[in-house]
Amino acid sequence: QVQLVESGGGLVQAGGSLRLSCTASGLTFSNYAMGWFRQAPGKEREFVADISWSGGITSYADSVNGRFTISRDNAKNTVYLQMNSLKPEDTAVYYCAARRQTVAGAFTPRSMDFWGIGTLVTVSS
Repeated sequence: QVQLVESGGGLVQAGGSLRLSCTASGLTFSNYAMGWFRQAPGKEREFVADISWSGGITSYADSVNGRFTISRDNAKNTVYLQMNSLKPEDTAVYYCAARRQTVAGAFTPRSMDFWGIGTLVTVSS
């Protein structure tokens, strides 16, 4: 049974930082590309960042590029999202997701194979 468990969310003031973690079990972690998505109240789930199976290739949504950094540690089956210079508009539930490395194309919610349950990030102004 595949499980993705996020942690690290919380309440932070604008301009602050948080680091999210997502630990996977029940799958061969290095066979999967990983992504972070977020969903704000009343909005659709949106792509935040992704990282290839080896960690060598990353991409970001324009809204977080330069502020967020995705990384992974395959020895720990864990993917991270370092979030700096947080803004109130970053407030959302953040989800990690896994996709087989052989799948090509953009990281969309529909393209992902497995999901975590999410962790809430609240940024106060």
